[in-house]
Amino acid sequence: MAIAYPHFIGSEKASMETGIPSLSHSTPVSPPVILTQDELKKIAAYKAVEFVESGMVLGLGTGSTAKHAVERIGELLRQGKLKNIVGIPTSKMTHEQAVSLGIPLSDLNEHPVVDLAIDGADEVDPHLNLVKGRGGSLLREKMVEGACKKFVVIVDESKLVKYLGGSGLAMPVEIIPFCWKFTAKRLQDLFEDAGCSAALRIEKGEPFVTDNGNYIVNLFFKKDIGDLKAASDAILRIAGVVEHGMFLDMATTVIVAGELGVTVKNRQ
Repeated sequence: MAIAYPHFIGSEKASMETGIPSLSHSTPVSPPVILTQDELKKIAAYKAVEFVESGMVLGLGTGSTAKHAVERIGELLRQGKLKNIVGIPTSKMTHEQAVSLGIPLSDLNEHPVVDLAIDGADEVDPHLNLVKGRGGSLLREKMVEGACKKFVVIVDESKLVKYLGGSGLAMPVEIIPFCWKFTAKRLQDLFEDAGCSAALRIEKGEPFVTDNGNYIVNLFFKKDIGDLKAASDAILRIAGVVEHGMFLDMATTVIVAGELGVTVKNRQ
């Protein structure tokens, strides 16, 4: 999806340092350009990396937006602008990317407190609650991001919703493979009033298997599910459920890239 985005011509130095065009007060604004959704994700990701400082333990997110942040961190390490960074990846995919970029890695066993985590999200509501995990890494993401002092979320404006589930797209739940149909039916029945339908995630004709050896059941809602904390508790009480993709009261900052520029939203 392409979205109109104002194009600013700024100094070459600023553009090289941040990767984002800067605003020059003496230069006239040129006509709007069209940026792709991926370019908007990159803008948000680069803005998030401005929160990173040398010596930090970082949670490295997973997905099409987070990969830009990981790439930028690796670039700044190579340039010597960041030093003594330790990354904790939230998936095997991110682990491989970080290794290829030369980012030193560890885990929560060695670093139980994380200074900062940067990750994308599939939905963001007005209270900065999130749906995450459509990439299949929700359990490890929640473990790492639940251990961080600051959690910065990076999205393009298409991810903003009035309520979680409001996009009509999947809210993933990680479950054990044993009797998965039984668990999926219980999840669907739990949200019957919201018009819920449950479907096993399939890739290449086979059940998608997470890094933890589990399955993903995607829940689709036609209506608002109401009290999110009550919904969270009810999901986790179902035997066979490992974790769900609602990240409630976890994001401290959300960076949104859209047609009017970059907006930074902080939890009140």
